Parts: sequence; C-alpha cells; structure tokens
Amino acid sequence: QVQLVESGGGLVQAGGSLTLSCVASGRTFSNYYMAWFRQAPGRERQFVAGITANVGIRYYTDSVKGRFTISRDNAKNTVYLQMNSLKLEDTAVYYCAARERSGGDFHSWGQGTQVTVSS
Repeated sequence: QVQLVESGGGLVQAGGSLTLSCVASGRTFSNYYMAWFRQAPGRERQFVAGITANVGIRYYTDSVKGRFTISRDNAKNTVYLQMNSLKLEDTAVYYCAARERSGGDFHSWGQGTQVTVSS
C-alpha cells in the first residue's frame, strides 16, 4: 500500500476554481493508477477522474468533463485535480485513491479534503 495525503480543499463561489493535490509516500508512485473520488452528504462515493500509471491516459465521469483536469507528476509523487467552473453540486469530500496499474481494487485512500461551493 501507499500513504496518501490530500490538500487544497476549501470554500469557493460557484464558477470559481480549486486545485487539489495528493502526495503519496511509500512504494513507487509511478506503479499506480491514481484516481479522485468524491462523496456528498447522504450519497455514495463517486468516481470523478483517473489517470494511468505511465502513459497518463485520463478518465472522467461525465459530469466533470471539460471542467476538471487530472494530472500527475511522478517525480513529485503527486496527483492533482484542477477544478474549474465549479458548481454547487460539486460540493463533497474529495478522496485520492491508488490501485496497481495492472488492475484490481483501490487499496489505498487518503483522508479526504472538503470542497464546498457556495452560490
């Protein structure tokens, strides 16, 4: 497993931007497929975006396409989530997660960072 620590959450007005960061420690970061999930109050945890280990292919849930960008810097053991044009419905706790690049379940999770979008 790998230890993950998120940062960058906060309060932002609708239409604004935030960038989340997730720093990994432990095993080789470049071996992992990394993803961001979110969980709003009373709702299930939802996949937001993912990025493959080496080539950096990106995946997004439909509701954030064109607004969010996931990226990674393997030299810094960090994955980012740039969030633009934020909407009220983006309010949630955002979690960073890692799994082996070969597939399988996400085995490592961060503690989460709160993102609150206000009107």
